[in-house]
Amino acid sequence: MANIEVDQSGKIDLSVDTVLAFSNENKRAIRIPTTVKRAGLKFLRQRRVSARIRFLRMLVAGYYILLQRELNRLGYIKIDVEFDSREQDLRGMLLILIWKRYPDFPKDRLTFHRIGKKSPAHRLALATFQGKRRAEKTITEEEFLENLK
Repeated sequence: MANIEVDQSGKIDLSVDTVLAFSNENKRAIRIPTTVKRAGLKFLRQRRVSARIRFLRMLVAGYYILLQRELNRLGYIKIDVEFDSREQDLRGMLLILIWKRYPDFPKDRLTFHRIGKKSPAHRLALATFQGKRRAEKTITEEEFLENLK
């Protein structure tokens, strides 16, 4: 099983598109357009999700969409820390999504650490964010909302 690192370029807020990427022997980057994030935020407000966790939920949905095709082939997943002191919240929300489809996924295979600028995942996310390479997938509103439920 392959171990991967996951990084983000572009904040999960509504100011710019967000790119999430992972890298190991395989690599993949996805783009979440601001229009899709706006729809996600509206959806979460309508469902009365706490303002404290709306953007965390959107980030977790993005991580899940990025990883879902690879989960049965992955060893350890190391995600770069984006929200200091919120790693446990993010981890818990992501595990809930993962366990819906992969109930036997071991929780100890998912961690949050600083991965640094030399990481291939960081370079991939940044190059995709800057338009130097294309994302393998641009998330649709429908797909995003489905993973926010």
